[in-house]
Amino acid sequence: MDYPIYTSYSLPKLINLDRMAEKSGQKLLDAIEKSKKTTLPRFIYALGIRNVGESTAKDLAGFYGDLNEIMKQREENLQLVPDIGPTVAKSISNFFKQNKNREVIQSLIKLGVNWPKHDIRKSTSGIFAAKTFVLTGTLPSMSREEAKSVIEMNGGKVAGSVSKKTDYVVAGSDAGSKLTIAQELGIKVISQDELLKLIN
Repeated sequence: MDYPIYTSYSLPKLINLDRMAEKSGQKLLDAIEKSKKTTLPRFIYALGIRNVGESTAKDLAGFYGDLNEIMKQREENLQLVPDIGPTVAKSISNFFKQNKNREVIQSLIKLGVNWPKHDIRKSTSGIFAAKTFVLTGTLPSMSREEAKSVIEMNGGKVAGSVSKKTDYVVAGSDAGSKLTIAQELGIKVISQDELLKLIN
């Protein structure tokens, strides 16, 4: 994979190069600056991760919304992303475990490569369409944000408090008052495993 290298050229320096007029130098500078602006899916795809094409890059960006979140995921967690199976998850995990790849990413960011904030993808259809979930406690292998992404990408909504409009409460260890309220209201309480079984 050939990574772009950005250097600190200034217009006067470029003009002094052979056959480089002021207009041409400015065009080159503009092109360099423009190439630093990208999107999170395009940046992920450009990293050249084995088995990760444009579609998978979009799925990763839409699920996590942040490169740092993607980089720290374990192999099994990456499989929570729709359409990512064991082989692709292993490729992604192995890529980000390598220090040289992390160093290249940090170097590109320091040199000015950037992208706008990427929103986590939500769906209005799917198995959880029109369903409202509340998360409480610590889940075994998913963060709160990961669980929220799983639900929203399958059409559901995640609320902050339990009410009569809540369809499911996903409870982990050390669940607090939300679990108590759900039990009093007769709302279905499920575990992380049961949540994933509903999707599968």
